[in-house]
Amino acid sequence: MKQESDFGAVPMPLEAKIATGRRHFTIGLPASNVANERRFPLTPEGAGLLVAQGFTVKMEEGAGKSIHYTDNAYSREGTGIVSRSEALGCDIVIHLAPLSCKDIRQMRRGAVLLSLLSLCNRTKESVKAMLDRNIINVALDLVQDRYGNTPFADILSEIDGRAALAVAGSLLADSVHGKGILLGGIAGVVPCETTIIGSGISACAAARAATGAGSTVRIFDNDVYRLREATKELGTCAVGSALHPRVLRNALRSADVVVFTQMSNPPVFDAETVSEMKKGVIIFDLTNDCGSAFPSLSTVDLALASPTGPEGVRCCYVHAGSAVPRTAAMALSNTLLTFMGDISSCNGVMNALKMHQGIRNGAVTFMGKIVNAQVAETLGMRSQDIAIFLTLS
Repeated sequence: MKQESDFGAVPMPLEAKIATGRRHFTIGLPASNVANERRFPLTPEGAGLLVAQGFTVKMEEGAGKSIHYTDNAYSREGTGIVSRSEALGCDIVIHLAPLSCKDIRQMRRGAVLLSLLSLCNRTKESVKAMLDRNIINVALDLVQDRYGNTPFADILSEIDGRAALAVAGSLLADSVHGKGILLGGIAGVVPCETTIIGSGISACAAARAATGAGSTVRIFDNDVYRLREATKELGTCAVGSALHPRVLRNALRSADVVVFTQMSNPPVFDAETVSEMKKGVIIFDLTNDCGSAFPSLSTVDLALASPTGPEGVRCCYVHAGSAVPRTAAMALSNTLLTFMGDISSCNGVMNALKMHQGIRNGAVTFMGKIVNAQVAETLGMRSQDIAIFLTLS
């Protein structure tokens, strides 16, 4: 007998067939204590649906404030409001940013931590703390479904793209700190120009938002096949081009908004290139590299500061999705419901890792070892193949 899910077709374990033998897991939702992560994984409705699936959900008091939900809104849906230590002591802890060493030491041994990869926020000390306590850390944005898609990463990328243009429109229209202009033109007034580098999900989302506002859009990529798909999807409103240096440089000179997104072999824009751009140009880096595409510019984290600055000063905005944390919570709730359903049907993360290749792709730490090569390389540590441990476990 097989069970079909968004994360693959897998044999249904015996424990999942016998309802009386299925374990009921506790899910902990500690408040984010990382300054540049305002997003929260679950809305009250999302938490209530997990309770209906048989999970026990415990949330730290006040954790929903970042998305403007009260504790009462969660408790009405069956969520227990507890202390931070009790939320951290659950079987499965969901905290989008990497936890601190202090928090990790409050987790029970062998527990599961669901987070985002967040290479910018990971430290060697926190990873070692997870290894010491045999924490199974799964990076949600690396998890794949049975079609090879990354549902968590894709929905967050789409939010980033749309949020970037929403913020850009607001900054341009600001009559005090900005230029006091509309992103889109009107009769007799030329619209603003938006230059987008990359043609993935976040790039297409940004392009749709820009064209919807009336902006002229140019989109660049070094992957011609992906660029073709993007321009086919976007239609005639966006002009696509390969990354010809001269063409790109001219587009950057005239752009009012520049959005840099994830792509293979990404370019880096030096100080000379940036100096040729307009004063007051609005620049976003939507990648995980925290503004490294524009090394000469100071970064402004939208999770930490309001998006305003002196007129004419160039900077690079990062973490655009943090400007709309409640939208992110609603989108993540939808995806988490499917994911947690798979965990429940497999009777735990250990079995899910064995049965779902897509979930296995998200594993960062397992049985006291780093099993993600990217994290290991970033921190100067050594990684192991998770398949070896799953075979032995």
